[in-house]
Amino acid sequence: MKRFFYFLLSTLSVVCSGYGQVEPLPVYTSSSLVIQPITPQVFLHTSYLATDKYGKVPCNGILYREGNTTVVFDTPTDNATSEELISWINDELQCQVKAVIVTHFHADCLGGLDTFHKRKIASYAHQHTIALAKEKGSSVPQYGFETSLVMVLENKKVVSSFFGEGHTPDNIVGYIPDESLLFGGCLIKALNATKGNLADANTEAWSATVYNIKEHYPSLKYVVPGHGKMGDTTLLDYTVQLFE
Repeated sequence: MKRFFYFLLSTLSVVCSGYGQVEPLPVYTSSSLVIQPITPQVFLHTSYLATDKYGKVPCNGILYREGNTTVVFDTPTDNATSEELISWINDELQCQVKAVIVTHFHADCLGGLDTFHKRKIASYAHQHTIALAKEKGSSVPQYGFETSLVMVLENKKVVSSFFGEGHTPDNIVGYIPDESLLFGGCLIKALNATKGNLADANTEAWSATVYNIKEHYPSLKYVVPGHGKMGDTTLLDYTVQLFE
């Protein structure tokens, strides 16, 4: 355990930033999962979704650790990789997963939800996400909320909020106040990304939704998109411009 956190601190010390992007080095890599530290408390998990149109797509989620408890935003893309992530959290962080929060109804957010449920891990999502998952015959999150959900880990808040439609009608974002970090999911685009999958999008509302997020959280240090490299508020500006 001590060796792991020495490596983690060394990894964080060589993180480079520029043009709104950062490049954390992995602490875990397999053919199906990559885990990278963003801060000592927050980790990026990336798994892969096979698509006909875009090929093998890297899909981001995060986990937030406080004490010996974690909250995960978005599952890996399938059950086997979700088992891999949970096992890493248990074995390397020596933590239990308190909850998983699903940011919208697509497979890159809830493809591994059954594994979390089998592990007796509670799942949360917007009420609209639950309705859409049922309609599509997908795994269904257990608990819903309308506007905002606040969870507490060791007196630290984790906030999930719906600001409006964009990538999907149900997309939410996650905010960790003590880390000044936003997990934007697929609502937020990496720099130089294309518009991507618009099958369920509201392109007319997208820019206004992201602008509202930027106004609500003016002092973000980290912004994590659903796909591609993370960065800072430059990603919010880029997404607003992309859909104006």
